[in-house]
Amino acid sequence: MELKKTLIASAILSAMLTACGGGSGSDSGSNPTNSAPTDITLSSASVDENSAGATIGQLSATDADSGESFTFTTSDERFVIDGTSLALAEGLALNYETTSSTQVSVTVTDSASNSYTKLLTINVNDLLDTYQFDSRFNDGSSVSYSGQTARHVLIAELNAYIGGQLQSDVETGVLTSKADVVAKLKSFYIMTAEEYDLVADSFPVTFIDGAEQTVLRTISSSHKDLSGKIAGNDATGQHKLWNDGEFAGWGAKGSTTPEQLVYTYFDMLGDHAQAYIDGGVRTDINGDPITSIYLTEDGRDLKQLVQKFLLMAVAYSQGVDDYLDSDLDGKGLLSDNVTNKDDKGYTTLEHTYDEGFGYFGAAQDYLDYSLEELSGKGGRDDWQGQHDTNGDGAIDLMSEYNFGQSINAAKRDLGATVATDFRSSAINAFLAGRQIITDAEGNLTDAELAALKDQAAIAVEAWEMAIVATVVHYINDTHADLADLAAASAEFSYADLAKHWSEMKGFALGLQFNPNAALTDAQFEQLHTLMGDMPVTSGDIAGYQADLLSARALLAEAYGIHADNAANW
Repeated sequence: MELKKTLIASAILSAMLTACGGGSGSDSGSNPTNSAPTDITLSSASVDENSAGATIGQLSATDADSGESFTFTTSDERFVIDGTSLALAEGLALNYETTSSTQVSVTVTDSASNSYTKLLTINVNDLLDTYQFDSRFNDGSSVSYSGQTARHVLIAELNAYIGGQLQSDVETGVLTSKADVVAKLKSFYIMTAEEYDLVADSFPVTFIDGAEQTVLRTISSSHKDLSGKIAGNDATGQHKLWNDGEFAGWGAKGSTTPEQLVYTYFDMLGDHAQAYIDGGVRTDINGDPITSIYLTEDGRDLKQLVQKFLLMAVAYSQGVDDYLDSDLDGKGLLSDNVTNKDDKGYTTLEHTYDEGFGYFGAAQDYLDYSLEELSGKGGRDDWQGQHDTNGDGAIDLMSEYNFGQSINAAKRDLGATVATDFRSSAINAFLAGRQIITDAEGNLTDAELAALKDQAAIAVEAWEMAIVATVVHYINDTHADLADLAAASAEFSYADLAKHWSEMKGFALGLQFNPNAALTDAQFEQLHTLMGDMPVTSGDIAGYQADLLSARALLAEAYGIHADNAANW
């Protein structure tokens, strides 16, 4: 028995040595070895441009060994690999106009630490992503919205003046009376064609540095002002008679008009300036001196009220209730698409649609910006809301700069708890709609017009949703400011409260200008009853905070806002 056990043990030992290639007389040529991988393949070698963090495809390896396991890695920071999935790094997108393809080095390692590296080529898919369209009449562009840019610039210049130079002009004696102040403010807002011709060549663009257009004339050669396009003053196309009792949200319905409200704000600024000129010291709700002319004594910020209301009563109103509307023959989306309008290389419909896009305020390569870059929250230093895309050393305000409401769409997407896509929804619809017009051979067929109306509706809805989300954002900020006030917290800032409340109110006033708004007239008036015409800063502050939350709930229900976004925007 013992001999049998010894023989069995010897046989096992011999078999083990043979399997491991050991023992005298072994044949090294027959020893099994682990082979290195010999190839890497990618299931899809293309990615859509402007798709930040997009998954590109699945990686696989070729290896002679059966049942092998693999690990894929890359040192290229533009890409990430999760298991076998190759994707762009978070927040990173590729741009076809910059590069139609790129390469990434990927290494695969097998279970025996054998590796193989391959350079993979990734093609970038060219999409409709830039608001540039060729003319059907000549070799140039058919895109033109200089008038809309001019009005955005006038709003921006007025805002910059109220926030800075106005104070200096009063303190240094450049303006010596309320009348001087009001006249100066009106010079940004209203001018005749003759007055425009007198000032346009010397009216400086100062709200940003490095603009290609240095004076108003280089933006628009013909007369442009804000008064002529504010809701109520435009002769045709508006869905309500804003100057005849329909304007609501400030005082009793019909007690003022959009333009009269602007003049009310100017008058208040004039009163504040006069108080300073007379040596008076205005104080806030805590008895502290107010050092800014644009702050009232009752919790309002006139700089914010003027800017936000004009963005709504001019830009938003014109965009959604005129250029992108289809309620009048020969106007808006029902404009002519045959004739070369004034021999300028575009049809009336092309120009009309462009003007709607111009009031949205996005740069033509809006999709090339990340949400962080549009929001001023990170990304590339030279893409912070503006970028010298053509590399000429200056910012073209008509194609390379993002104005207010296009910025807000990105901010709200970035700040959403439950993902939203206002930015992309708006611009992709604008682009698709313009392509329908460009591709049409003459006036649109019924099917083409229906498709255009659908795209315009998507763009307007996304635009409006971004504004509503912004109102919700400032409701939340105002509510938090009032909590600090009620608690006598050291964190309370009177200027912040005034700013947040005024941004909330200024944007909310403009929601009535969309003929297809989700809010009914009754809901709109209820919203502003809850908000009031100034914040409640003494007495029943808690009651007013509850009203603000009711206003938020009203908006959330009407617009289908997720509860987490309503609470956290």
